[in-house]
Amino acid sequence: MTELADDHVPVAVRGNPVVRIDPGPGDFAALRDAVRRGNRVGNEQHDADAHLDEVIPKPWGLEYRVFADDFLDVWHLTIEAGHATSLHVHPRKLTYLLCLAGQGVTRTLSGEHPVGAGTVLRIGGGAFHSTVSLGPGPLALVEVEAPRNKFDLIRLRDGYRRENTAYESEHRKLDELPVRPVPYLPEARMRDRSPCAEFRFDIRAGMDIFYRRRREDLFHIPLGPTGVVTGELDILAPAQGDIRRPAVDEYYLSLSIA
Repeated sequence: MTELADDHVPVAVRGNPVVRIDPGPGDFAALRDAVRRGNRVGNEQHDADAHLDEVIPKPWGLEYRVFADDFLDVWHLTIEAGHATSLHVHPRKLTYLLCLAGQGVTRTLSGEHPVGAGTVLRIGGGAFHSTVSLGPGPLALVEVEAPRNKFDLIRLRDGYRRENTAYESEHRKLDELPVRPVPYLPEARMRDRSPCAEFRFDIRAGMDIFYRRRREDLFHIPLGPTGVVTGELDILAPAQGDIRRPAVDEYYLSLSIA
């Protein structure tokens, strides 16, 4: 578990901002059993599954896409107080959970990790996990997935009777805030703010981040194929005292308070 300091800022954030959650023997056994029972993971068709660009209602809240290209997928999740995601796994992709606001706990088959503003969890492929919102308000998370594949999902247990079901096809149009192409990034598209107007999303060069630091910045996510190839994303968390320098020759997706 991540140690908490007196001011409730995760100690891990001040040095290395990432809490690692890797699969263990229990995860491998549970995954084998799920596959033997007939559970299958799907493959997203990048040019066909258009509903993924809309709001996806969930029994615990909602989620919608912030950014996508051929390598990364970034989603904003709102988990209402007292609700939780299923205990699920992504066998083939790496997931980072970034907490923008709220309080919660991410539970695995072997333990749990507190989640609060500034927390960064790195969840390896094959590690079962579930996140609960402790309230009093909703838990706001950003989920970074590498490689992009929303259908890489197996639900083991669920409080809403969705065990062994695939990713949702139900969706709700978000005409006032559509996903737009990013002209200078191949095959990339994004939204520039949250529907509630509480958070802002924009793409910035590492050079710009370094020389124009902003008090409202929460996280900087490096873009491009490197994270998929290496299995590591060097996510910066400036709001939590992360003083590491951005790579000046890379683009970042910046998550900020609006």
